[in-house]
Formats: sequence, structure tokens, C-alpha cells
Amino acid sequence: AGARMMIETAKTAPETFWQEVGKAALTFGVKVLAALLIFIVGILLIRWIQRLLKKAFEHRKTEQTIASFVSSFVSISLTVLLVVISVGTLGINTTSLAALLAAGGMAIGMALSGTVQNFAGGIMILAFKPFKVGDWISAQGYSGTVTAVNITNTRIRTIDLREVVLPNGALSNGTIDNYSTLIIRRIDTTVSVAYGTNAQQCIDLITKILKSDKRILDSTTEGAGEPFVALKTLNSSDISFVVRAYVRTDDFWDTLFDLNKRIYTELPQNGIQFAYP
Repeated sequence: AGARMMIETAKTAPETFWQEVGKAALTFGVKVLAALLIFIVGILLIRWIQRLLKKAFEHRKTEQTIASFVSSFVSISLTVLLVVISVGTLGINTTSLAALLAAGGMAIGMALSGTVQNFAGGIMILAFKPFKVGDWISAQGYSGTVTAVNITNTRIRTIDLREVVLPNGALSNGTIDNYSTLIIRRIDTTVSVAYGTNAQQCIDLITKILKSDKRILDSTTEGAGEPFVALKTLNSSDISFVVRAYVRTDDFWDTLFDLNKRIYTELPQNGIQFAYP
């Protein structure tokens, strides 16, 4: 109907017709110029925000992976918003476009729900740093040295030289035991010997073994304490002594293995026998 009226107007009043066409063209041209101006200013503003974020991340020494992810996410989100505003400036109804984008985003989010969860977990890990590359951790049933922390997963190398990839979503929501956070770690072990053993003699002998190892620390080291040995339990077929000693984290396993070997060797040499059921 509108087209017919324009044709009739062109036939009956050509001057009026061309005036209307000129006004419409001028109005549309102004909208196009406004949309272009908004788009150009918006692009410049987005770039300024990106530079601002980059400086903030550099100042805070933020992990490169999380800095890149956040910058990309902010840039894409602002660009989509800018396109919607620019299209709306032309007089085009953006309601349908916004609904389409929302539906598409929801569909993508549902399809990538696991990946999104891992992204969020990666951001949490990179931001709060419960561990770093080189730390020895135990999580999700695996123990090993962290070799890489990515935005979606963390890689660890186990003691038997297997590479295990742990999803950051589950990792960030679970319990993480980081053995490398502190430079000092305590050895806790139990020694069971036969009934009839002189308790004080056994305590003195184990204490002597502990104090003769230069790797074992004492109370003069901050965060450590004196080696400790005490009778812990009276069991049905043996008596148990608790043994505690502080060592540097790097010396933990070697010291524990050597301690077990010396206890196994030196206690029987001094007449102390181990218990058997």
C-alpha cells in the first residue's frame, strides 16, 4: 500500500514526491553517519579499555593466560554490544537480534557447559594460585609435580613418569594438598616393637638416630620443632611409638627412607625386636 501511494504521488505531484525522497534520504544518511560515528568511537573506546586492562594486569603481574582470556572476553562482549547499538541507531529493530544472540549464547553455553566450568575453574586457579608450576600436589586421586597450568586444565607428572591432565573445573572445587607451599615439612611415622621392650631405651635410641641426621631440624629453625618420640599405643600384639621430625620439604622422602632403614637396622642391634602378629 505504501509503495502504491508513493507511485501515485510521483505521478500526480512529482515535486512533492522528490521532496519526500530527499527528506528520507537525508534522514537515513544522518542515521548512517551517526551509526558510523558511534561504531568508530566505540572501537576506539574498546581499544582504550584493552590497553587499560593490559596495564592493570602488568601492574598486578597477573598470569598471562588469565590476562589474555579476560581481555578477549571483554573485547568480544563490548564489540557485540557496539554492533547492536550501531544497528539500532539505523532505526532497525534490535529486539529480534538481541533475542537471537541470547538464544545462540544459551545454546553454546549448554553445549559447552563442561568447558565453561573448566574456564571458570582455570580463572579461579590462576587468580588465587593454590599451586604453581613445579609444586608437588595431591588432588583428584593423583599426586605429582605440576608441569603446566592452562585456562582449562592442569598437567601433573606423577612419580612413575605419567602425565595426568586434570580438568580445572573439578580441580578448583575439590581438595588440593600442596606439599610445596611451605619449605618445612614434618615426618610422621610409627615404629611397632614387641612387648617386653624397655620403652625408655627404645625412645632414647630412636631419638639418637634422629638427632644424628643433619637433615633433621630442631627448634632453632623457624617453623620447626625438636624431634619427638613417645609411646603411642598398647596394641594386642605390639607396642607402638610415634616418631616426629621436621625436615626441609626437599629432603622429606630421602630422610624418611633413610630413617626407616636405620631404625630397621639399629634397633635389633641393640636388642629391640620388632613385633609380629
